Amino acid sequence: YKSIDKSSGINAEYGYELGVQIVEVCLATRPANGGIITMTDLCSLLGKSSGKTRKDVQPDDIVRAISKLSVLGDGFKIVKVGKDSMIQSVPGELTMDHTTALDLAAKNSGCLTTKSLELMGWPDLRIETTVDNLMDQGMLWLDDVDKSYWVPALFHS
Repeated sequence: YKSIDKSSGINAEYGYELGVQIVEVCLATRPANGGIITMTDLCSLLGKSSGKTRKDVQPDDIVRAISKLSVLGDGFKIVKVGKDSMIQSVPGELTMDHTTALDLAAKNSGCLTTKSLELMGWPDLRIETTVDNLMDQGMLWLDDVDKSYWVPALFHS
């Protein structure tokens, strides 16, 4: 039995199954990316997974499936970082400061420096609060060698 979910416009069975698969991938990658993953990476990981519904997953499918996950609470949402979409799979809100910092990192191959935030006119306390919060959530890692920060979700092989 395959019905079309009128609110999302996709096959209901496919949508719910894709939602479960998104949860599985996000939970499996959370230790490595801090609970934030690019739309491109999620599509790729879903495509590499077994199961016929995971073939040719498009970003629109993910958007619709995540909208169905909203009934589970605020643990899954799509956030815009610059021109790209990222899936946040940890509860909590990303502030404008968090999003701005992630956007700066995205423009610099995943690397963020305090200097780049200082150049935006941010005072030290604002920089420290933003960086500390992103690090506490695992979305930002410190490189002790050159004192830069890296967004693991933006690492590309």
